[in-house]
Amino acid sequence: MNKNGLWMLGVAMTLSIIMGCSHTDYRQVDGTLDGPLPADTAPAEVMDAITNAQRYHQHDIMGDTANAVWVFSLDEVDLPNDRGVVDQRSTAGYGIVVMKGTVTTTFPHIRNVRQPQAAYDAATGNLWLTSSVMEGTGVQVERLYRIRFHDNDSAYIAGTIEPYDMQQALCQRLCYSIDGEQVTLYDGHRLIATATNTVSDMGGFDDEQPLWIGEQLAFDLSGNAPVLLVTPGVKFNTGLVLLYDDMPTLRATLSISDEGMTEVTDITLQDNE
Repeated sequence: MNKNGLWMLGVAMTLSIIMGCSHTDYRQVDGTLDGPLPADTAPAEVMDAITNAQRYHQHDIMGDTANAVWVFSLDEVDLPNDRGVVDQRSTAGYGIVVMKGTVTTTFPHIRNVRQPQAAYDAATGNLWLTSSVMEGTGVQVERLYRIRFHDNDSAYIAGTIEPYDMQQALCQRLCYSIDGEQVTLYDGHRLIATATNTVSDMGGFDDEQPLWIGEQLAFDLSGNAPVLLVTPGVKFNTGLVLLYDDMPTLRATLSISDEGMTEVTDITLQDNE
């Protein structure tokens, strides 16, 4: 290996040490998601209802009149029964309709529960759409779709940003230290935020791994580019669920290439914290 090669290797190792949780007082967060989540798939009866519907009942998610792009949530369909009478059939939380100009494209498999968001970036031609893949008490996990348009204005899914991939990327960067009841969060060695635990009846922080991410991974589409929102959860020695009341929400800035490669470039505190 020549001198330039050795120098580059040294730089790479130094950067790895800087970004990782190499400090002896720091620990890496762990992830609750064991692996990639399955793709959205509408049940057969829902697919049949959407395919044979005479009319859609939908509500607006996004309307960009300047660029003639609209996104709708498909809630119910009109479907004739065996007697020829039209019944309204629920889509059971599935179905997104995208319209550009006068051309409509239906995505029956995308889930539309938990108030999905959409944003159109005219400069790149990307339509971003969030879809809940896990929800419940203390749980909000979203998948992000990148939708683009053919020359005839029909829409297609160009890629997805998967929550498991985002969890794993954050686990490489997000570190913490605990001093008494105070939890300090770091992006590598850079301090992000400090939170004070107020829970006193759960036997104290878990001895093995008290800080986890993966149950709260959502996206903010209000800015110029999608931002990942993550809230760490605390595990205690007693109790079966993670608690979030004292933990801050963090913003992870993303770099998304045209090929769909996604990288976390920065982690900061949510502005309203």
